[in-house]
Amino acid sequence: MLNPSLPEPELVSVLLGPLLGDFHYWLSRARSLLEFEEIEFLDTHQQADLLGRVHQTLLEVIAVRSVFKATYGQIGIEANLLEAWHDLVSECWQVMIQLRLGQSN
Repeated sequence: MLNPSLPEPELVSVLLGPLLGDFHYWLSRARSLLEFEEIEFLDTHQQADLLGRVHQTLLEVIAVRSVFKATYGQIGIEANLLEAWHDLVSECWQVMIQLRLGQSN
């Protein structure tokens, strides 16, 4: 459980590290899926567009994680950037769920 008495910058650092790790994990999984699977419910353009957005976002996450580690967690990230990354991960989750449901039928 998080310590509620942590100062705000330390709390952000404690939360941001794992969050960046999660973004990296899920975007990497999505990239692999989009690169190596033919997804029948996406046309070629849709799959390529999603893969391109995932690839670009993954590069951003890798860069931010590097800076985060280099500064020992003494950075912040704008909420709108985190929200955009979250929206993309959610979109990828929907594709993964739809693909899994289609494979189980």
